[in-house]
Formats: sequence, C-alpha cells, structure tokens
Amino acid sequence: MDVRDGGPVIGRESELREVTRTLLSTGDPARVLLLVGAAGTGKTAVLEHARRAAVEEGARVLRLRCHDGGSTPGAAALADGVHSALAKLHGRRTTVRVSGARRPGRQRVVSYGELSQLSALSEALTEAARDSPFALLLDDVDRLPSATASALGLLIRVFRPAGVPMVMAGRPAHPRDGGASQLTSAADRLLELPPLRPADVEALMVHVLGRPVEPALVTAVLRALGPMAGTPEAVLSVLDSMDGRGGLLELGGHVCLTEPEQALRLTTDLAQLRRLCWPGEPPDTADLDAAAAVARALEHAEIRFDDLHRLKPGGPRRAGLVDRALTPLVGDGILTVDEDGRASFAVPALAAALRALPTHHEVSSLHALITRSLSDRLGAETAGGGHPRLADHVTAAGAELDDALAVDVLLAAARTDARSDWPRSVRAYSSALGRLAPYDRRTPGVLYESAELSLRHADHPGALALGEPLLACLDASPAERDGSEPQDGDRDLDLDRDQDQDRNRLVYVTEVWALASLHEHRLPYTDADADGPGFDSGSGSPNTSVAEHLAAVEGFAALAGPYGIGRVADRPAGEGRRTTFPPVVGRRPGSGPLPSPAELRLLAAAAGGRAELLAALGTLPPEADSARTVDRLRHAATHADLADALAAVLGDRYTGAGDSTATRYHAMVRSYLEGDWDQALSAARRIEARSRTRGTEAATAQCARALAAEIHCARGELGHARAWLELVPDSVAHPLVAWARMSLRYWSGRTAQALEGAREDVRRARGSGLLSGIEKVLLRYLSYALLEGMPQVMRRTLGELEALHEEVGSAMTRETVLLGRGLVRGEVDGALAALRSVEQRGDVYMGLLCRLCLVEIGDDSDRRLAEASYLAQSLGIGRATRTTLGHMARRRSLVLPRLRPARDRLSEADIRLTVLVSDGATNRQIAARLASSEKTVERRLTQLFQRTGCRSRAELAAAWLDGSLADRGLVPDGVPGTSR
Repeated sequence: MDVRDGGPVIGRESELREVTRTLLSTGDPARVLLLVGAAGTGKTAVLEHARRAAVEEGARVLRLRCHDGGSTPGAAALADGVHSALAKLHGRRTTVRVSGARRPGRQRVVSYGELSQLSALSEALTEAARDSPFALLLDDVDRLPSATASALGLLIRVFRPAGVPMVMAGRPAHPRDGGASQLTSAADRLLELPPLRPADVEALMVHVLGRPVEPALVTAVLRALGPMAGTPEAVLSVLDSMDGRGGLLELGGHVCLTEPEQALRLTTDLAQLRRLCWPGEPPDTADLDAAAAVARALEHAEIRFDDLHRLKPGGPRRAGLVDRALTPLVGDGILTVDEDGRASFAVPALAAALRALPTHHEVSSLHALITRSLSDRLGAETAGGGHPRLADHVTAAGAELDDALAVDVLLAAARTDARSDWPRSVRAYSSALGRLAPYDRRTPGVLYESAELSLRHADHPGALALGEPLLACLDASPAERDGSEPQDGDRDLDLDRDQDQDRNRLVYVTEVWALASLHEHRLPYTDADADGPGFDSGSGSPNTSVAEHLAAVEGFAALAGPYGIGRVADRPAGEGRRTTFPPVVGRRPGSGPLPSPAELRLLAAAAGGRAELLAALGTLPPEADSARTVDRLRHAATHADLADALAAVLGDRYTGAGDSTATRYHAMVRSYLEGDWDQALSAARRIEARSRTRGTEAATAQCARALAAEIHCARGELGHARAWLELVPDSVAHPLVAWARMSLRYWSGRTAQALEGAREDVRRARGSGLLSGIEKVLLRYLSYALLEGMPQVMRRTLGELEALHEEVGSAMTRETVLLGRGLVRGEVDGALAALRSVEQRGDVYMGLLCRLCLVEIGDDSDRRLAEASYLAQSLGIGRATRTTLGHMARRRSLVLPRLRPARDRLSEADIRLTVLVSDGATNRQIAARLASSEKTVERRLTQLFQRTGCRSRAELAAAWLDGSLADRGLVPDGVPGTSR
C-alpha cells in the first residue's frame, strides 16, 4: 500500500481497526499481535496508519528497530533496540535499567546469561510502561537475524513485559525459519492481510490516478497480475509502468488503457522486482538473465517439457538454457506447468517485465531446434499436421528456419487447426503469407483459406491484416505466378482454368478484406492514387493500381458515408448514386456470409429516400421485402450502426461482428437507446482507447464520438462534450454528428451559430444523400426555436419535417412529424401516438422528449412532468434539461417534483460511517478509526444527511437502528445489522 502521500489505506479498514485497538490496549489488556502478509500487501502502510490513529487517541507508540547494527544478534541486539526506543521517553531511571540489561554479568553458561538479560529487559519495559504507558511497533520481523527473532520470541513467551502491547509485521514464516516461527507461536493474535478485492483495487487505482478509471482498465490489470491481483504494491507497480510509457489516456474524465493488455508489466526496477516476485532468496544477475530468456521463449510459442526432452544432445548451448532455467522457476512457483506439460508464467505482468530486461541469450534457436526435432524425424507436412502447435515455434524461429521448410509446416498446421484452434490457425496462415512470394502458385489459395476462416469466425482484424499480402499478390502478373510458358493446348486450358480460379479467389479475399475494413471502421477504398483506385490497407503501404480486382469493393466503399466511417462526396440534388455493383465473373467461392451487390445497394440506400430504398428492394427476392426488416435497417442507418444493418439484411447468413469496432459501437447504441448512458459512455471510451492502442488495426467510430458528446452535453458536461466533438473531422457530414454539434453550440450560449450551423449541416447531409437522421436535427431545431420564442421558425421547420417524411417515409420521421405538430399545432393525439411508437421502439431519450411535448401542450401535464423528471434523473441529465423542466413547470403553473439523487444506495464507506455514528463515536474518534481528518468526516456526514434526509446524528442513528434506511432501499442487500 502506498503511504508516500499520506492517503487512506484502501481495503484494510478492519485490519487497521484491529491493529489500532491493539496499540491502544495498554495496561492489563495489553496483547501481542503479529500482522503477516506477502511482499507488497501493505503491512507497513497498515502499521503507519494505525500508529497515527493511536497517537491521535493519545497513545504513545515506540518503534523498535533491531535488524542491524554493531551488536551481536540475539538478546544484545534486542536490548540495543529497546534502549534506542525508550530513550524517547526521556526517563533517566528507565534508560539506566535498560543499560544494565545491555551489560549482563559474565555467566559460565551462555544461555543463562541471555535469559538473565531478557529478564532484566522485561523488568525495565514493565517499569517504563508503569510510569508512561506505551506500545511497541516492530516491522519486517522476517528480516530479523534468527538469533534476534528467537530472543524476541522468548521475551514474549516467558518474560513478557506487563502492560506493554506489541504489534509486529512480516512475511509468513516458513518452518525452516526457526526464529520467525517462534514469533508466530508467541503472538496472542495472528492477523493475515488477504488480497484486495477487485472493488478495492479499483478504489486504489482511482486514488493513485486522481480520476475515475475505466472498468476495462481494472480488468486488464487484474488479469495481468494473476495471483498477485490483490497485492497493492503490484497494482501500483503496473500503474507506474503504464504511466511512464504513456499507456494511460484520459477520456471524458475517465482513465483508459491505450496499450495491448499483454504489454502490461511490473516495474523493471530489479530490487523491487526481486522483492515482489521471488518468495525465497532473490535471484542473482545470472538467474534473472535466464528468467528473461525463458520469458522471451514463451512469448510467441508454448514450451512443453516433452519438447525439451526430445531435443538432440549436442544442440546449441544457448537453446539448452531454457531447459536448465525452467526447474528453479517452477520450484519457486513463478512458472506453472499444466497437466499437458505446458509451462507458463503465473503472473503475466512479471513475464512482460522480464521480457523488457536486457539479456544476452538468443532464444530463436530453441524454437528452430524444437521444430527440426520433429520435422527431421516425421517430415515437414506430417510434423505440422500432427503437431499444429509447431506453427508458433516456426514463427518465433524467424530466419533460423528456411522458408521452404517453414511454409510446409505452417500450412499443414493451419489446415489441421482450422476447426480445433482457429486463432492459432489464423496466425499460422499469416506467418506463411509472410514467407510466400506474391507470385507463388500457392499464394491465392492460402489467401482464400485464411480469409474464409477469418470470415467464418468473425475475425475481422485477422481479415484486415490480409491487405498487404493481397495487394502484393494482385500486383503479381499471372505469368509470374505460373513461372513458365504453356507448352500445349491442354496446358494452356489448365492454366486458363487455374487463372480463373485464382481470380475468383482473389476477388473473394478482396471482398472479405473490404467487409473487415468496414467492421473496423476503416475506409475500404481510396481514390488517392492517380492511376486508379487502391487499397487503404491500414499498414501505410502505398496504393497500387488494381482496378480490375477492386471493382467489387465499390459497393462496400459506398457504405462508408452512410454509416459514419468516412466522408462521401457531395452530389447534385436529385441525382442518384453513381456507385456501381459489378457482378463477379463466375461463382464466388464461399460467398454465403458476404453481402451480394444487391444487398450492398440496399444497405447504402437505407440512408437515402424512399424511392431509392424501394428500387434497391426491388432487386432482392420477395421474402426480403419485409416492413420489419426495412424499419430495422432505417433505424440502424439513422444511428450509423453497421453491425445491426448487416444483421438485418443478411439474417442467419451474418457471421457476426466479433470483437470489432462495429460490434462495440452497436453495444454503445443499444445502451444509449435503453437509457444506460454510463455504459454507453464506457463503450465510447473503450472504442476510442482501442483506436489508439499500439499493435492494433482498429480505427475510431466517428459517430461514437458524436454520441458520447451528446450524452455529456445533455448532462451539462460541456467541456467533455467539446473534447469529444473536436475529435470528429469537419468532413464527416453524418446527421448524427450534426445533431450533437447543434446541441453543444446551443447550450454553450451560441444560439445563432447553433441554428445556422444546423442548416448548413443538413444541406451537406442532403448533398451526400444522407437523409436518415436529418429528422433528429430538424426536431431539435424546432425545440430550440420553441425555447427562443420563434413561432415562424417553428412552422417553417415543421414544414421541412413533413417534406422529409414524404421523401423518407420511415417510422422515425413519422414520430418527429407527430411531435412537431404537437408542439406547433397542439395536436395531443399525434403526440400520444408518437410516445407509443417510441416506447415500442425502445428509445428512452426520445420518450423523454415526447413527455416534454405533452407537458407543453397540456395533456395530463402533472403526470407527464413527473415522468419526465424521473426519466431525466435516471439518465443523469444535468442543468440544461432541469432548467427547461423548470421553465415549463412555471409556464404551466405546475410544481416540479423533488427527486432523490439517482445514486440511491449507500456505499460501504457510508455504511461504516453510519455504524460509527450509531455507536456514539465523536468526529475525532471516527477520523481516527477511518484514518482521515475531522474536516473530512464533517463533510461526509453533511453529504450523508442530504442523501438520507436526516437532519442530525440522532436521526441518522435512529433510522439505522430501526431499519428505516433499509426500508427505503438505501442499504444494499446482505448488510448485517439491518432489519426490514
């Protein structure tokens, strides 16, 4: 536990109370307490805070130090430590008696002399405690010399000083540590520090970083620490390591992780690393060097003991290093071995820290040796098929293996693992493509197999990684792939057939890559190359003219603008889309999960007008023309939800969005519509942090930024909203972005700019053919005109809404028209119909707007205002909406209901404070118990009074004791001491 800043001890409240109580137990109740815990668990922090609390209660606590010095270990060293501690009491008589105990007379039997010395030391301590009561504090007893620890144990068990409480702390004693074991048996109470709970780990991280943390960051740290997840110093070590490398990012007031989870590591400070992770004797430099080599060997491939036993004698000496280093690491519990003989580090963060340490050992030869030990005996293909895990060893071996052998092993392993372990199969295909020449006859087939596997399992990052080898393969001519000229007519026919098959396969791979690009919110197609279209592979490779193969990508590229992934070019009013969807020559292999050209046209048309959508539907089978499918597609296009749109169109053929940016954004939209805005913001932060994570190929969902800005703006957090919107390029013309921009400008006091900017954004969206979502902008425009008292603008905007509904004809445009008519013309029935439609669709915020409309036009205004107030509270909506509700209430002579804060239930800290108040503790006593200041206690009590509605300490105690707080739902279930 970190006590450098004097902060609170987190997650150790009960242990802190126990230690403080022991230090205060002077006189007859004096006890001896031994606090044990592994390295880094916070023993020193608990002792320090308990000492402060005891001192604030008026006790005197003396530190006892006898770990080192000039004295001989044993009773003499113990007497020297006691003398130094008692010197602070300024009692001459006491120090004289202790000095006598330090110089015992000569005895012929040494043990008798030590017993006499301990007896005199006990008498001196007893007399000193009688004159001025005190407690003794001794830390790091595990570091005491064995003789000194034995003497201390003997003093406690046989010559215990009367009235002197003692608290000792150290690591758990091992049976071989005779002195420390005696201390364990001599103590009255053994108190063990358990690992911190996940909630306490999160609280510790919040305290250290000074800001709320994203739950995904907490999960990543806990996973990286494994069995050390509850060790405070290990958590702090990982945080320091991340912060030093720029791995933390603040988004929306929360701290997020911006590096791959497997890169989280402990500190590379050798002294701290040895102390934290090695339970016994710390390793020397050679042992650490060997451990670093082991960590690097296990980074990319699993090591099994039978692999090492199979190695031929006389192999490279450096390769044998890992075999020799494994045994001591396993003995210390640093490495674990499962039932199949696989070795792995128990603490992944330790492995990452060891990999960061310098080492002179080269481990790639070990991986090559493991591969050859099987391939030389069985043959490359048989070894790869029979032992697919060899693929990772081939990748880790790198240049140690020649390409011919490596490719044979990789392809055999990939095809064998395709069903049982598809992620490893994808890695094997990727490694093989890195070794195959673009003109190799096998390259198109390998690309096709890898793309099909990635698509089947929704591995869109894996499919996106095919961009570079695919581009290189497309650049290679058929003659280069053939490698020879045809010799006869049959040979010529075979070549034509092979070339057609390769062409179809490459087109299929291109489409899989394009779909993966959209899932990861990357542009699948660019016009930057002067010679023609080219790839945006995400790898920084230059675009290449391959128009004949990329023609099929145009349909995918047409989805970029409608789903907020990129900019779309303006088009003249009334002009249809120019995007072509050319058919693929021949049958596309395995094209089931891919959208057809007609389905791509339908996905793009969902953002446009009714005529365009009907034309797209006309090219599909009759069963595809479903009103429910069309409504779902329109809804997805309005919110730029590509994953939901694909699911609506493809149905059971859709393999899913996997863990892509698209699926994360889909979850964000769902949380937003359901009213779980905290979860929606968390999803936005994860999307943004993922886009900045090193080693990934994910881009950012622009509409996720806009939606996050909208939530912050609705809650009155304009600074966070502005920060999110500043990340959205001006070229993005999606109506969802315009909707959020308008809100921020208006509530920032720039009314004219908000209204004029909204007009310009609508014009740009129309110019891009994006009509779905404009209704949200126009409805907000109308509501702001209502607030500003602009009836003519309201009527004109209603006319635009009605015209848009005629052009689009979706359920959402109908809802906005009904609401607009209610606000402008006072049509209650239409507003009620809109409310029913919105509730059926499941849009909580739109339901709030419907209720505000009904309040305005006078339909059961009291009930609607109460419903709107509670909805606003559940969404966490801030000052802006509360002000609007207040204006409406006053204008209609209504009373705005008072609401309890949304965070109803009391926290564990609130419960502890309430219990202490009910026990009659004063503020000073509470501050001592909680290791905080009296001012902090006063502030927390004031907040507790406000939340519970109690006006005094007596009322709070009564409400706790009679169960009133529990009856009102303020106390979490399962809290002892409450009744319902």
